Parts: sequence; C-alpha cells; structure tokens
Amino acid sequence: MKRTALFLALLLVGITPAVAAPKSVAVKKLTIIATVNAEAMVVTGKTIVTVSNTEGLNSNILLTGMDISGAQLWQKTIDSGVDEIALTSAVDPLGNVWLAGASSVLTSVESATAPVQAENPDGVIAEAVTKLRGDMNQLTLWKLSPLGDLLGTYTLSQSAPALINAISVNESGVSIVGQLLDKPFLVSATANGVFGKVISIGTSKTQLGALVRHSDGSVSVFGSSAETLAGKKLAGVRDGVLMRVSKTGAIASVVRSSAPKANRAWLAADSTLALTGFVKSGKVVETAFTKFTMAFAPTWTMRVPSLGTSTVLTAGKTTFGAFSSSSAATGVIGWKPTSASVLLLALDVKGVIAGAYGSSEIAEPISLAYSKELGLIGLAKTSAQNVSLFKLP
Repeated sequence: MKRTALFLALLLVGITPAVAAPKSVAVKKLTIIATVNAEAMVVTGKTIVTVSNTEGLNSNILLTGMDISGAQLWQKTIDSGVDEIALTSAVDPLGNVWLAGASSVLTSVESATAPVQAENPDGVIAEAVTKLRGDMNQLTLWKLSPLGDLLGTYTLSQSAPALINAISVNESGVSIVGQLLDKPFLVSATANGVFGKVISIGTSKTQLGALVRHSDGSVSVFGSSAETLAGKKLAGVRDGVLMRVSKTGAIASVVRSSAPKANRAWLAADSTLALTGFVKSGKVVETAFTKFTMAFAPTWTMRVPSLGTSTVLTAGKTTFGAFSSSSAATGVIGWKPTSASVLLLALDVKGVIAGAYGSSEIAEPISLAYSKELGLIGLAKTSAQNVSLFKLP
C-alpha cells in the first residue's frame, strides 16, 4: 500500500517513478499497404476492415474488407434510409465489428389522397422539393459479422447530436464516451444492445477521448480536464485524467497527470492500460507512453519529442506506440525527419525500445489494430490529408 501511495503521489505532481532506460536501435521503414478512403479501421482475423461515411440522398456507412496486400475482398453499405454516421469502431472477442455513431429518426410516411393534375398553361416546370433531413439525435451502435453483414442496430434517443470519441467492447457488452451538449458522457450497453443510463462527467472543461471496459462491467475512462473532478483539483494549465467508473455509474476514483504550467491529455488506451497522450509545456511538445496498473499507478513511462498526435496498442508482450515526429528521437538510429512523419516504437515489458519503424510517406497516426493472422496494422494520414494503411516491414 505504501508503494502504491508513493506512485500516485509522484504522478500527481508530474513525476514518473520508472523511466525506461534508453536503448539504441536502427529504424526500419514501415510498409505502406494502400491508400484508402477511410476514417476508421479494425482487423478481424485475416481481414482489414476500413470504415468511411458517404453522402447521397442520406448519409450512409461504407465498410470495405481487404487482405494484407490491400486487395478488396468485399464491400458492404449500411443504409437504413436515414442519415447515419460511424465515428469509432472496435472488434469483440468473437471477431464481430462494432461501430458507434449517430443516426436520425426514421420518419413515418404520411398517407395522402390521389393527386389531381393542376392546369399549367405556361408549361412551368416545378422544382423538386428537397427532403428535410432530421438531426442525428440517436446514439447508435451497429454490430456486424467479420464479413460485414449487419447483425443488429441499437439506438438511444438524445436531445441533441452527440460526438462519440471512443468505444470499448468485451464479452459482457460495449461502452462509449464522447461529448453531448458540450459535456462529456459515458454510456454502456449489453452485448444485445440494451443501453444503460447516460452518465455525465464534469462540464465542457473536461474531454474524454479513450476508455477501457473491464470484465466486471466497470470502465476506465481517460482524457483531460481543467476543472475539479471528484474533489481532485487542477494542478497544471490542463491535466490528464484517469477515472474508474463502477458498473452502477459511480465515479470510484480519479487520478490526475499534472505538470506545473503544462497542458496534458491522454488520447488513447488499450486493454492492458497502456496509455499515450501529449505534454505541452511552453513551446515544448512531447508524447508520453505510460503503462499503468489497475490502481492507476505507472509501472513505466517514456517521453519523446513529437507534434502531439499519437496512439498505442499492446500485442502480447510488446507495446506499440505510434506518434507524429519531426525531429530525432533518443535511442533511434537513422531517424532524422525533415517534416511530420510517423514513427512507431516497439516497447518491451519494461518500456525499453526494442524496435523502431518509421515512414516519411505518412504524417499522423490515426489508429493501430492487431490480429494473430495479420500482425500489426496501422491507419495514418499523409501530409496531403490522404489516408493510408501500413504494416511492419
């Protein structure tokens, strides 16, 4: 207990107890698989599934399945006749794909008497009346098979459209976090799509961008805050926050990641509680990769100069951290980017660099995914704002 208390005390003042020792490795070039039209990506078995939103008479969701070479295997569209948009994605233990987003309500068709043709001696052609589009006020979950077949659609009506930032799925259900009416929220649902209560956390001064759903139904939520939460006061300009929310929706604990006069935020997390986020102090920007225990005590951490964007994923005993880099990185031989480029670090169980992979063809990581069949797959933006899939060499 004393050791845990010390870890937490150190974290609160921005001091990390275990900093990974530098180890020099030569950078290898990431392999670009394909340029894709995608906003999200998951991997299920031998298939890479990209997700994009399309416009037409109503907005729809397009899913594309590809193999490791980028060749298309199948393509499916979610079109229920109303506007719908997918904002984040995940894969459950059975390989099913879950999407979280928003949709509008399906309006009922009004009955009408048979139209009477009006006289039109001047031959005026009337312009078609544009159908009014309803607000996407429904929180929506879509469950799909590994082949992209729609298995279920689950909705929860709200008073306004919600921005959904992250999703986490396990055997017992699904949880999502986002912003609703400028306030952060958390909501969970069973594996059959039965929603629980929407839980508001803080005000517009708090943002929640990542979460991990646990087997007991509790949820760990991560983000940033410039206000007091559960009695824990602001210590920096803006603090990173780690929160545990019980199955019943009560905030069980809050830990702040702070540094004097610094702006901190946690951006992504995985099921092992490996987190990544940024630390901005003056003009200095770093990306932090930290592994936490279930009590939110850090076991190791490392910081690298960056442009602030990053993501993280643990596969087996290796934690992969991808970030946008424009400068040399300590311990990485041969990495001297002249513009924003993606650098991917492979970290061992102690947070020591075991491998480094980079590419100047991509500038900003979006997400990482993994399967035993395909290994690690990434999605990233280019400097021209195109989107590419990449893999390890």
